[in-house]
Amino acid sequence: MGRKRTPGLVWRQGVWHIDKRIRGRRICQSTGTAQLQEAEQFLARLTEETRQATVYGVRPSRTFEQAAAKFVLENQHKRSIGSDVGRLKQLVPIIGQLPLDRLHIGSLQSWINKRRREGVSVGTINHGLKVVRRILNLAATEWMDDFGLTWLVAAPKIKLLPDTHKRQPYPLNWDEQGRLFRELPGHLGSMALFAVNTGCRDGEICRLQWNWEVNVPALETSVFMVPGELVKNGEERLVVLNQVAQSVVEAQRGRHPTHVFAYQGKPVQRMLNGAWLRARKRVGLEQVRVHDLKHTFGRRLRAAGVSFEDRQDLLGHRSGRITTHYSGAELSKLIDAANQVCDRGNGSRPEIVVLRRLSVS
Repeated sequence: MGRKRTPGLVWRQGVWHIDKRIRGRRICQSTGTAQLQEAEQFLARLTEETRQATVYGVRPSRTFEQAAAKFVLENQHKRSIGSDVGRLKQLVPIIGQLPLDRLHIGSLQSWINKRRREGVSVGTINHGLKVVRRILNLAATEWMDDFGLTWLVAAPKIKLLPDTHKRQPYPLNWDEQGRLFRELPGHLGSMALFAVNTGCRDGEICRLQWNWEVNVPALETSVFMVPGELVKNGEERLVVLNQVAQSVVEAQRGRHPTHVFAYQGKPVQRMLNGAWLRARKRVGLEQVRVHDLKHTFGRRLRAAGVSFEDRQDLLGHRSGRITTHYSGAELSKLIDAANQVCDRGNGSRPEIVVLRRLSVS
């Protein structure tokens, strides 16, 4: 005759499950094992943790893997969740079984060393550390268990690695802009010209659609409203058009039914492509990225004396006061500010060269 099993364990679909009241709380969950002895050990540990929590306020021990799973489940709405999952897949095999209260920068050192041996950049390693730091902060401040206790008493300090090779922004001067833009093919030149006069990001420009355009008859112009799900900060993005950006838009009308910028009848997927890389190499500007066009716009706005608040709005940065419901006077002020960065040079200006190409293409 077999030995009597522990009360509260139920055999269901090949696995032992717990169905028991422990100190007034009914607990129903899988033990994750088909072995009775392991299931009994699991139940005993759970019973003791429940007693410690209810009587003494001692938090149950939870692993980083459990916390990572909770983080992923609760953040499916994040646009960056795919990247976070990829980083967690690198972390869990090394620190997954560590209790949260034993995690600190020292216990992460083996993972850091492994990534360094793999030739990963400091910036990429820091992204992983940021995910760990975020999970630990949530465990200490927001995640509450059934006993009214946070998962952690306090989050340890996870200091990021110093990145001495981090690339600095490279705003273009007018001469560099002219040389680079003249080497770009027509469709890419128009997108670059739009970027340096609006501060839009690569993705915002590639996805820009005609049905996002909003006419402003009182000012005899139009603006674009980029949906928040396509903007880095998640907020709807107002794109103000100065004279040059407006000219670029007008030159694109009728070229594609849905997207403002297209090439060979299809929307452009990205600006940082082979044509961009070859053009910047020919003019000796291999360090220039597409995002530097946004930095160029911002620096020129500042040099022109545009206020910090207006720069924030024109660049689409998050700010406590930003709103997409602008009055005519506010829009007029932003348009005037954006027009201050139009080149005041002569006929060799890069925008003239690009727009001439568009007119004959």
